[in-house]
Amino acid sequence: MPAALMRDLGRRAYEPVWRAMQAFTDERSADTPDELWLVEHDPVFTLGQAGKDEHVLFAGDIPVLHVDRGGEVTYHGPGQIVLYPLLDLKRLKVGVKEYVHRIEQAMIDTLADWNIHAERREGAPGVYVNGAKIGALGIRVRRGCTFHGLAFNIAMDLEPFARINPCGYQGLKVTSMLDLGGPSGLDAVKPVLIGHVARQFGLQVEPAAPSP
Repeated sequence: MPAALMRDLGRRAYEPVWRAMQAFTDERSADTPDELWLVEHDPVFTLGQAGKDEHVLFAGDIPVLHVDRGGEVTYHGPGQIVLYPLLDLKRLKVGVKEYVHRIEQAMIDTLADWNIHAERREGAPGVYVNGAKIGALGIRVRRGCTFHGLAFNIAMDLEPFARINPCGYQGLKVTSMLDLGGPSGLDAVKPVLIGHVARQFGLQVEPAAPSP
């Protein structure tokens, strides 16, 4: 079973973590162990490569960053788990479409542990509960290795989502685990999510120092 190092970075600004995972991906070799980075970001809107500025309706005091992931605009902020799987898909023998499917399934299985039924939506990557988005995906694959990842709403102020068209969809509703009767903090969810991601990819996860 391949090993993966799990780093819990705590709460951090978005851009330094983005630059660190770019550097990790550029510098890794065929022998570099995979890593899973957990982080809670300071408030930020990010626009992916398909992102259009007009989908940011009113940023206000929240910064907007254009980044190199797939997808449209989303919001990151306190109370949201962001997970960056830094995986060598070639080594794992997993295609990109299957990778997306497994990441979504890990969130679906995590929600099921709190008796919350979630599902996919055809043509709109992510995870939804009763039509409201609870988990977003924005990925990048370079030389067969993944970076960027998922954003999972746990117990957060959802107001900033009203300042954008989430993932480019006007009026898309968003929700969080807390609003659905789930936990009030990230610590209860993190190990469960990591466990489901590990099962999806057959990884043995080993905790590591938080600095990437």
